[in-house]
Amino acid sequence: MDAYCLVTPPEELRERIAGLQQSLRQRELDGALIVQKTDLFYFAATAQQGWLYVPAAGEPLLMVFKEFERARSESALANVVSIASPKKITQAIGEAGLPQPAKVGMELDVLPTNLYFQYADIFKGASVVDVSTEIRLLRAVKSPYEIGLIRQAAACSDAVAARMPDLLREGKTEVELAGELEAYARSLGHQGIVRMRLWGSELFYGHLMAGPSAAVPSYLASPTGGSGVSPLIGQGAGFRKIARNEPVLLDYVFALNGYISDHARIFVIGTLPDELLRAHAAMLEIQEEVKRLAVPGAVSGEIYDQMVASAERKGYGEWFMGVGDRRIRFTGHGVGLELDEFPFLAKGQRLELAEGMIIALEPKVIFPGKGVVGIENTMLVTANGLEPLTRISDDITMLAG
Repeated sequence: MDAYCLVTPPEELRERIAGLQQSLRQRELDGALIVQKTDLFYFAATAQQGWLYVPAAGEPLLMVFKEFERARSESALANVVSIASPKKITQAIGEAGLPQPAKVGMELDVLPTNLYFQYADIFKGASVVDVSTEIRLLRAVKSPYEIGLIRQAAACSDAVAARMPDLLREGKTEVELAGELEAYARSLGHQGIVRMRLWGSELFYGHLMAGPSAAVPSYLASPTGGSGVSPLIGQGAGFRKIARNEPVLLDYVFALNGYISDHARIFVIGTLPDELLRAHAAMLEIQEEVKRLAVPGAVSGEIYDQMVASAERKGYGEWFMGVGDRRIRFTGHGVGLELDEFPFLAKGQRLELAEGMIIALEPKVIFPGKGVVGIENTMLVTANGLEPLTRISDDITMLAG
């Protein structure tokens, strides 16, 4: 499939716009201005530079600064116009026959303060309110079309993991192996960019780290960190050479046609100490427990609490999802166009699961000085629990070397 030629079907955009308009009417808002690139793609099927105005009722208006002709070919929206400056937004809204909003929603979770003031000035006299939660909740439940695209990405995740035994060699550096795997991923159509919504978060493909390196903590909202190639990067593969009898973590994101699959597997040249083998087996048991628990209506934070309690009963509470006071407080996260979507299986979260949500479930144990074991799979919430979309074996792959 040619990713450049992939056009989001018009009926997809109609359903998404209708869902947002319903939320706007419930909050008594006149419209929403979409500016964040991923949200723009979700509602307009293009990531070209511009603005999407969605009225509470009526046809949305896509205003494109650069590149107009490309945006018009990518988006199935009926009203696509060229605009020279954001200062012309209200003029374009009027020319489209839409009333000027008195209350307009924006994505204030990601909008920089300077731009907030700029848009507040553009919509003079109107109040600007946050609609980011409504947008994220809408995006959390995937359509059959989106699920199909994530299945394709998941198949590519499996293909990358299946390539690992051909490339993993003793004495090879983490970053050398990462480069070889990433080149293979690109050949399969990986888009190269992994989008995250959380401010200051970034990821390049994912984490490939061996032995103690995988247990080095970092700033990232992840149970694993890694030394990275410099203090500025501060995560992921580094220059350490891979040795025998140590766990090699392949925790990569595959982003295909915009949609994400998140996936982790453990490899070893030789074998692992019994302590690590038992811990990995315990994480697989927790995964199986959650696959049954995570049904529609289940509360995300309660699933997190049960996973933590299960890890403690099995003797891994001290190392589950990190070590110390700054360990992460989630055990799974939604994926879609971004890596950090709703729902989060996280401490204190009260979101109820729904059919069509996609969760990257990742019970892991971090042993400082030894390495990481555990699993991550991208899963679909169904009426009967979680369906794994990534299907390659969850077991540790042991290579003779």
